[in-house]
Amino acid sequence: MKKILNVAILMTLFFSCQNQAQTSKVNTTVMNTNLAKETIYQFKVTDLSGNIFDFATLKGKKIMIVNTASKCGLTPQYKDLESLYKEYSSKGFVIVGFPANNFASQEPGTKEEIATFCQKNYGVTFSMMDKVSVKGNDMCAVYQFLTQKAKNGLKDSEVEWNFQKYLLNEKGELVEVISPRTLPTDPVIINWIKS
Repeated sequence: MKKILNVAILMTLFFSCQNQAQTSKVNTTVMNTNLAKETIYQFKVTDLSGNIFDFATLKGKKIMIVNTASKCGLTPQYKDLESLYKEYSSKGFVIVGFPANNFASQEPGTKEEIATFCQKNYGVTFSMMDKVSVKGNDMCAVYQFLTQKAKNGLKDSEVEWNFQKYLLNEKGELVEVISPRTLPTDPVIINWIKS
């Protein structure tokens, strides 16, 4: 009788452990699904002309997102950005600029003033969005995605200054964060575009 009771207890424990293992496997699958990274394609923003810009229209292209400013020591990077865009836009590369006034108030202008400045001084033809905040409590949703690993699946980062560059692959996934002081014509960027 004791043997039968012991066997019954062992069998109960065995099946209980098996059920827990299966439940654990299901929970892990659910957790992994929840950790799937987002893409840039979920966002719609407003450009300097007041039109809606849908990132989903950029599927299949490599994207550089850069926060810009008109009165910064790095502002001449507009020239290199435009040159880069002209050279590689026909090869599936786009640049999206986000004017921001987060650093030493170096982008104080209205959207009309920013558009005029970019066109007059640098002949900018790549897409320029309406002015946003790229850090702090009022950070726009695009930059929350770019700077938070929980959203982008790559890494946490902080926008250090004007002209920080975020590189996204043809699937809309963040793949690299480039320092503001690194020129748009740096070999690291050129090689990434060409790869």
